[in-house]
Amino acid sequence: MFAALALGLAMLFGAGASSLNSASIAPQESTEANALANVDVFEVSGLIDNVVAHGIERAVARSSTNGAQALVLQVNSGGAVIDEARMREVLIAIRDSSIPIGVWVGPSGAKAHGWSAWLLAVADVSAMAPNATVGRTSVPFLVDDAPLSLGEATPLLQSGTLDTDEARKQGVLRLEISDEGVPVLRNMLFALDGLSVKGKVLDTVVELVGDGGAVVREAATTRFFKLGTLEQLMHTSASAALAYLLFAFGLVLLVFEFYTAGIGIAGFVGAVSTLLGSFGLAELPVRPIGLALLVVAVIALAVDVQVGIPRVWTAIGMVLFVISSFTLFGSVQDEALRISWLTLVAGVASMALAFVVGMPSMVRTRFATPTIGREWLIGLEGVAATDITPEGEATVRGARWRARTNRATPIQSGQPLRVAGIDGVTLDVEPLEGAARDYREMRKPRQE
Repeated sequence: MFAALALGLAMLFGAGASSLNSASIAPQESTEANALANVDVFEVSGLIDNVVAHGIERAVARSSTNGAQALVLQVNSGGAVIDEARMREVLIAIRDSSIPIGVWVGPSGAKAHGWSAWLLAVADVSAMAPNATVGRTSVPFLVDDAPLSLGEATPLLQSGTLDTDEARKQGVLRLEISDEGVPVLRNMLFALDGLSVKGKVLDTVVELVGDGGAVVREAATTRFFKLGTLEQLMHTSASAALAYLLFAFGLVLLVFEFYTAGIGIAGFVGAVSTLLGSFGLAELPVRPIGLALLVVAVIALAVDVQVGIPRVWTAIGMVLFVISSFTLFGSVQDEALRISWLTLVAGVASMALAFVVGMPSMVRTRFATPTIGREWLIGLEGVAATDITPEGEATVRGARWRARTNRATPIQSGQPLRVAGIDGVTLDVEPLEGAARDYREMRKPRQE
């Protein structure tokens, strides 16, 4: 439910933001060049989740109605985390579009791995930049009960990858070019010129006569579109490593804020981090047992924070957290959900520092007194900082303490009180009016 709500917000705000984030460039100001119909470009970066899937579908629909003569998907993706049915919808939208669609794996060093590679199979035109790679598609993918094909290399690409040169030789790419790949997007427009796709002849390049009679080739105006700001935030949080860290650290900050007895920056940041981490985990194939262990681990770690000393619950919590870190994510195509050892070490080490060193020290400092021992507080007078019914907070000698009183004698905020005893970092208090005149008499009946 949360994932659907967050995605809905991303669609709502992203629709306007994507138009603001679009940009158009012309290689050279000229009437002839600008007379060519525009070519739209949509960037597909990172794992294909529901946000990116919707962005691709929206880009196809937009380019089909805004006068563009073609749409180019610029791909650099390590796979997809949506289910097979959702991925099939995206592939069908590309295949059945009324406008020619090209897929360019770029810039140099980009990749189309996992299910992202199937974008090349359904596009009308496909090309790759030098040093780009494609492959690791896992099992064959069916669309309309027919397996998708990436040429003769389809079986090889299930577990391996091909670079640009090999992909062209093996018939993976659907664009005949003589140069070594398509190094930049401008070259993609040159390669598209004159192609007949879906009954349309693409006209993406115009030849201009420059000074001295030299012929200059200029590409059509290119309009770039990308995810809106909120969409990009949601998409970023759906990466495996970031979702894991955001959710875990968000819970830590909420625990920290709970023990500081107030609402501040840590609580706000913790709430935002937990929400973003929750959205990311909702988008990814998470094992329920791993998620449950992570939450239980944080609860166990929080138990010993109250006493300010790491004990058995801290050890139990750390063990559970390590186990949950290794069991959180289920399997997915290729490397899409691999969490690096650096991320795991950073998560476990940060959790240990927070609950073994950081928060216990904070609690001791928060409720500490200037002298060794707190017995001297007994008998001092103070004021109720909140309603103590029977628990709350009290201010004694300018310091704020957790306080507890008898249920029969509740103390309202602002009323004077007296410290009758100490239990750990909690003060046992009683109303000043009607209380014992001296702490040594606190449990004795009053003498008339």
